Amino acid sequence: MDYETLIQKLPGVARPVKRLTFKDKVKWTLAGLLFYYILSEIAVWGVSSVAIAQFQALEDIMGASFGSIITLGIGPIVTSSIFLQLLTGSGIINWDLSTHHGKVMFQGTQKILTFVLCFVEAAAYTLMGAIQPMNFLPLTVTLVIFQIALGGIIIVFLDEVISKWGFGSGVSLFIAAGVSKQIFLRLFNPLGTTGTPSGIIPHFGTSVLSGAPDFMSLLPIATTLFIFGLVVYAQAMRVEIPLAFGSIRGFGRKWPLKFIYTSVIPVILAAALLINFKVWGQLLASRGFPILGTFSPDGSPLSGFAYYLSPPSNFIWNVITMNIVFDDVIRVVLYTGFFMCASVLFSIFWMHSANMDSRAVAKQIQGSGMQIPGFRRDIRVVERILDRYIPALAVLGGAFVGLLAAFADLTGALAGGTGILLAVMIIYQLYEQISTQHMEDMNPALRKFMGKL
Repeated sequence: MDYETLIQKLPGVARPVKRLTFKDKVKWTLAGLLFYYILSEIAVWGVSSVAIAQFQALEDIMGASFGSIITLGIGPIVTSSIFLQLLTGSGIINWDLSTHHGKVMFQGTQKILTFVLCFVEAAAYTLMGAIQPMNFLPLTVTLVIFQIALGGIIIVFLDEVISKWGFGSGVSLFIAAGVSKQIFLRLFNPLGTTGTPSGIIPHFGTSVLSGAPDFMSLLPIATTLFIFGLVVYAQAMRVEIPLAFGSIRGFGRKWPLKFIYTSVIPVILAAALLINFKVWGQLLASRGFPILGTFSPDGSPLSGFAYYLSPPSNFIWNVITMNIVFDDVIRVVLYTGFFMCASVLFSIFWMHSANMDSRAVAKQIQGSGMQIPGFRRDIRVVERILDRYIPALAVLGGAFVGLLAAFADLTGALAGGTGILLAVMIIYQLYEQISTQHMEDMNPALRKFMGKL
């Protein structure tokens, strides 16, 4: 049995044999999200809660719930994607992703690598202290590793279910679901460890009733709304290429090229890379090898590379109050530079691996029977014209989302700035997909509502 045959025999979720209606996709999407929330509440047997709190800040980007069956979240999926994109983008692996064979090889290898990483990351988390077993008996450790790895594998298949039977990507929806949960809890949670509500709204209400309104507590809400508006505005920016039908005069359309051309993928990959860097730094430091830096008991970096690649909390507010520390300025520059450079790099890789480069788009335009007015109907001509825009949009869009993600992390926004950025972009794209592809299937009232958004 050769490698390609092995890939084709991998277990997976079959695609629907007929076109799914809007209602069918809604049902599958909601069922997938409900199952995801249920999994996030199922605790791993045999785990102590001592070390879990150190990694709770990583849950938003990873779509994870530390200590539950989905402790790994989308980590193995994203990590395997990073590895393969680096290998294919650098030419080490020579797969033509515009062909069926190339796509099969890439997707199958990614799935195998994801399965392997589920067990590798589960073992690393367990043996190096991120998820601490109640005892280190071989049976207990083995069961903990197996449960965590099993949860990661379930997420892989759940991602396939939503991607093939529902709306959008399962990876993206799990991030949005996790961030939405955190925002809701941080806004409305009436419980707290100090006797006062931890939710911003209940806390502010309590402060008003006590006669000392805490208006500063509302700052995260203001910064979150600002990020929401900025992301929605950026999502609407685009370059439109005029097209005309070659065989029908007088009819045409515009081919939109979004400013954020490669969507949220570069930010997800950049954030996942930084999270993996921090997690491995903590795990190594806990074993007496502070190669990447030292960490406090709550998981905050104190020195080293990890410290300078982490954003100082509430930096924007410190600037407003003129309470600026020079060390924080260095951290901001390095953190922002890392996010922008990583996002640009992954944006370029994703443009090529996802068939979004100039040649692939030119083939799509040529295949639709359209041409650019004033130019002869030749794919090379279309490709040269698209080369004026697509590479620049991939670079500028990647740099912009990287800058926006870094800025959001510096504002102290709800549920983490990067998480909010991703959630808004994911939800906006989901709206666009629904409104363009399924408008005819909707209830008239919902169709009217979607048309007004």
